[in-house]
Amino acid sequence: MNITLKTTSRMVGCRLFGIAAMIVVAITLTGPAIATDTDASRRHEWDELPPIPVPLGLSGAFAGVHGNALIVAGGTNFAKPLWENDKVWHDRIFVLTHDDDGYQWHDGGRLPRPLAYGGSVSTESGLLCIGGNDETDTYPDVFMLSWDAESKQVTVSVKNYPSLPEPCAFGAAALIGKQVFLAGGQTGASLESATSNLWSLDLSQTESGQPVSNPTQWQALPSLPAPGRALNLTVHQHNGYHDCVYVISGRRQNGASIELLRDVWEFTPAKGQWRQRADLPRCVMAGTAAPVGQSHLFVLGGDDGTNFFRTEELKENHPGFIKQSLAYHTITDTWIEAGAIPMNLVTTTAVRWGNDIIIPGGEVRPRERSPRVFRVSPVAATPDFGAVNYMVLIGYLLAMVGVGFYFTKGNHNTNDFFRGGKHIPWWAAGCSIFATMLSSLTYTGIPSKAFTQDWVYAVGNLTIPLVAPLAVFVALPFYRRIDATSAYEYLEKRFSCGVRLFGSASFTLFHLFRMAVVMSLTGLALAVATPLTPTQSVLLMGGLSIIYCTLGGIEAVIWTDTIQTVVLLGGAVLAIVVLMIGIEGSDRNLFSPAVDAGKFRIANLHWDATSTQIALWVIVLGAVGQNVSSYTADQAVVQRYMTTSDAARAAKSIWVNAILTIPSTILFFTIGTLLFVFYQAHPEKLETTITADQVFPMFIAREMPIGIAGLMVAGIFAAAQSTVSTSMNSTSTTIVTDFMRRFDWCESEKAYLNAARFWTLVVGLIGTGLGLLFVNPDIKSLFDTFVMVIGLFMGVLGGLFILGVFSTTANATGALVGALVGSSVMFSVWAGTSINGYLYTTIGIVTCVVVGWLSSHVVGTAPKALQGLTIHTPKFES
Repeated sequence: MNITLKTTSRMVGCRLFGIAAMIVVAITLTGPAIATDTDASRRHEWDELPPIPVPLGLSGAFAGVHGNALIVAGGTNFAKPLWENDKVWHDRIFVLTHDDDGYQWHDGGRLPRPLAYGGSVSTESGLLCIGGNDETDTYPDVFMLSWDAESKQVTVSVKNYPSLPEPCAFGAAALIGKQVFLAGGQTGASLESATSNLWSLDLSQTESGQPVSNPTQWQALPSLPAPGRALNLTVHQHNGYHDCVYVISGRRQNGASIELLRDVWEFTPAKGQWRQRADLPRCVMAGTAAPVGQSHLFVLGGDDGTNFFRTEELKENHPGFIKQSLAYHTITDTWIEAGAIPMNLVTTTAVRWGNDIIIPGGEVRPRERSPRVFRVSPVAATPDFGAVNYMVLIGYLLAMVGVGFYFTKGNHNTNDFFRGGKHIPWWAAGCSIFATMLSSLTYTGIPSKAFTQDWVYAVGNLTIPLVAPLAVFVALPFYRRIDATSAYEYLEKRFSCGVRLFGSASFTLFHLFRMAVVMSLTGLALAVATPLTPTQSVLLMGGLSIIYCTLGGIEAVIWTDTIQTVVLLGGAVLAIVVLMIGIEGSDRNLFSPAVDAGKFRIANLHWDATSTQIALWVIVLGAVGQNVSSYTADQAVVQRYMTTSDAARAAKSIWVNAILTIPSTILFFTIGTLLFVFYQAHPEKLETTITADQVFPMFIAREMPIGIAGLMVAGIFAAAQSTVSTSMNSTSTTIVTDFMRRFDWCESEKAYLNAARFWTLVVGLIGTGLGLLFVNPDIKSLFDTFVMVIGLFMGVLGGLFILGVFSTTANATGALVGALVGSSVMFSVWAGTSINGYLYTTIGIVTCVVVGWLSSHVVGTAPKALQGLTIHTPKFES
């Protein structure tokens, strides 16, 4: 009978190994064709849409998108012959729609008056038009143009929108959330009236579209700390910490002469502060700019001033404006040439329409307008991963699956499948805890944090050694004494079956979402390093994890975790070496640019719990709460405590993890800092379309030696699989132990083992499915998102453990009330406040403990016998 089972197991293993190989090869071969961009400066592609139905073209028009349609309103032009006629202002509104039949222009009616050269931004309610002028006056008027796709009409709304504090033309506007910002411009016909004003308007009152009796007025914000200007560019983008407004270039009156400007200024609304940034390579006044990716700006046109003072001399022979674009990176504060452009159109507005940038009309050269409409699509270079890297990646991943097959033969019962028969070496268990807590998100997320921000989050990681004694001297003894397979068995012994089931169900939900977040965000991060799409990466990670975890159980998980630890830490050291060589080959000092940029900041000393520049006290309290919950109440960690032969060895595994945390934290934050210095020295190597979390994978794929790059990318994949497989195994453990075995659903140990494999498979499929749904390229930080997910679920579990262990008066009813209130409070904080997600776990713990303790004194019965279940009653009676 045993021989038959072993033979069958091997046959199934061989077949599944073949299936695993087919999955890897099939997903790899279905990826997009590898095409390395040979033109490093090519950052965008241009094509044309139907021209504006004004043959002479328009410049200075209001432009934006509403209802999935492009609105172009007002503007100016000159009748031919251009130099013999005066400028004409227009009031026509045109709307470009797109459907299955293609693009089509519609007549959208007329503006209240002929108007041009105002600011405009696209909002949920429509195109907001701000200020502007005509041949005689400059206006402060503000109105909204809304497109109705069904009636094919444009509604002009004025009542809800207050006028500017003073007239303004030739300024430019940007939108952040519901806040409109208008910068620069001139109050009259002369450039001498140019201002340094920055005004803002809160649109939140007008979201319903209903008339507002007392609309919020425009607010005067701190003025630009530079001379007044007109024809400046104003655009928003994220700078690693905050969404900011960038005011770029322009021109000003300087005595009797006109000065063409190249300065760049950043305004942070959250702080109300200005900061000067790196100057432009050349003036781009009257040009267009748009945000791209998470931290780049494209400047797609503008007058560099080469022929500005020769207009009369050149007239009909004017060559137009320089046909070259620029790109700016807000984090490294660097400018690069971003590729040639087919036409430089000035005095127009760059509009985001879906994933593209639209440039509708504009001025080709003095007096000559264009009706042409260009669509600009950012280009992401397809990585050339190479055959050698592919071989390493495939070989490594299949080797991880092979580990699962190897340990299949050792799983005879659920004790083997869930606890490894209690014969796992302590050092392997420690590496497994470390790899589980590290995860692929830490491997990519921490360097991205140091790259975009600083070392502030390092303090959180360094609290793990502080929490280790609680795990070693409090949590571990309790779980070992009751010989727990599931951490939540303790909750039943201390409180009741209901509390146990609540804890187990909360853990199960947490790890389903944890799997989804890990796979989806890792897939997004790796999309820049391999030709695999995020969807294909999720399928690869999920599919292979399901195979080796279903077969090998906890032993397969622990030994693959141990291999990941060596590969990931070794790869991190090698990455630092390559980064240092790359930096030393430039004209940059190793760390001085990072010091100058504040990248080594270790603490923010303020009391704001909502700031994106997280305060030191938030880091400390939040990290302690997270680690207390993880090391005392997370089945994925507690399960490792039960895989060694005795408590002493289990304690060593905890200390191994705590010790490894210190050098790994230094390693990964150093990588992020060196990435900042490297890409500041080589800004042309930084892909404009990537997210911050893709920076390290991009460096690995493009800068690391062939083969090593494949191994490190494989390591990131495998680190994700390690986290996913841990979630699969630990979740199936709680389902089988806390539900099925608790209520005697199966009649034999073999049936429970089969159930364990079945639930491992089901959990893996659900987690992978959720991972496919969660793929979202707009997420700015994997690390922040992961921390938020941990906080929403783990706070209550940590609170229940603390309540049970440290209180002798807490009872089952009080514990359940505390858990429910704690869950409600955490979700309310998440949904209704701006409190930093780092605090969620601590809030959950404190709420659960306080409410649970108070409730226990009001309702419920006295606790049952507590011997061996609290620190005050340590004697354990079997």
